[in-house]
Amino acid sequence: MSAYEWLIGTRYLRSTHRRGFISFVALMSVCGLMLGVATLIVVLSVMNGFERELRSRILAVTSHATLTGLSGSLTDWRRLEQQLRRQPGVQAAVPYIESQAMFAHGARMTGASVRGVLPEEERTATGLAQRIVSGSLADLTPGGYHVILGSALAHELGVGVGDTLVLIAPSGTATPTGVVPRMRRFQVVGLFHSGMYEFDRGLALVQLEDAARLFHSGEGVSGLRLAFSDPLRAPAMVRRLALALGGPGFYVTDWTEDHANFFRSIEITKSMLFTILLMLVAVAAFNIVATLVMIVKEKRTDIAILRTLGAAPRNVLLTFALQGLLIGLAGTLAGALLGTLLADHLEALVGLLERALGTQFLDARVYYMSELPAYVELSDVLRVCGVALGLCVLATLYPAWRAARTAPAEGLRHE
Repeated sequence: MSAYEWLIGTRYLRSTHRRGFISFVALMSVCGLMLGVATLIVVLSVMNGFERELRSRILAVTSHATLTGLSGSLTDWRRLEQQLRRQPGVQAAVPYIESQAMFAHGARMTGASVRGVLPEEERTATGLAQRIVSGSLADLTPGGYHVILGSALAHELGVGVGDTLVLIAPSGTATPTGVVPRMRRFQVVGLFHSGMYEFDRGLALVQLEDAARLFHSGEGVSGLRLAFSDPLRAPAMVRRLALALGGPGFYVTDWTEDHANFFRSIEITKSMLFTILLMLVAVAAFNIVATLVMIVKEKRTDIAILRTLGAAPRNVLLTFALQGLLIGLAGTLAGALLGTLLADHLEALVGLLERALGTQFLDARVYYMSELPAYVELSDVLRVCGVALGLCVLATLYPAWRAARTAPAEGLRHE
């Protein structure tokens, strides 16, 4: 590309008294492309932030992996616990007893999961100890029959710290009058708030020995919950550990498997939104076609003069392709900048809008969180910008080709 092609191509995009309308149309093409690119980046950033926030909250209240016996319980769990803790990459291995139960307080009754834990060891397995807003794990003493409830579960039962409730085990005791459910009165000594409605509504913590008495599990536990130095390697590590332990066999699960539907739905939604919103970018990019066609039609005489002065069709094609590329480049870069800025400040902007309208856009019972996080990934920005520029290049081909085919005699016939 020579200097005069750049000079002429940029000159046609400048606003003068004769070409003001053409420059206005070009500016609108830039604005449309900018809004399309910015919208796509913001939406993808929201999906990334939602996935990251969901993953962090899940890992804060659940273990990275669990190991249980094929029969549903582990009796020799103390030996296994010591072996697992000596394995490289394992930060913690703690026993637990978990079962479904009913909670009753006055006329209110609801079901939830009851997890028996050892308070001293639970702090090393998950970050749930930092999510306790009232009380502490140390209040779960053996034989005290104390319970720590999720905030949403406590709200549904209408209880607070210091209140008592009745916990009903799923299996009962056979008596001459029939099967009587096992019930025990527990005192609420704490509340936790994880930020995820699934756990805040469906989980209660009790002391391990109290859970063993209530569910008649004897000396066994439901399994061992594991914490790794790298949670992303949990699927491979827990299977390797199960094979290394030997024995009759174990049943293993990890956090990606337990919540696979969440992350699969996020990936599917992200792909669908990218495809749908890409149509907006395509519409904005192909507005360049109309802009360049108008420029070519107005500049037929100029093109004919250039041809008579020795310009080849290739030079004319590059001149007008340069204009479309500049429009696309300006709109794409402006859209990337605007989208990144909006995504970085999206949570604050949504908060202001919610306070102004007096409403809440995200219901934690549906979306598992009440905030709208956003995280900009460089790969997404580059992918969006690359696709947008590619569409702009395609949009410039036809008008530039028509300009290159302009015959000098046809352009100067009426001059």
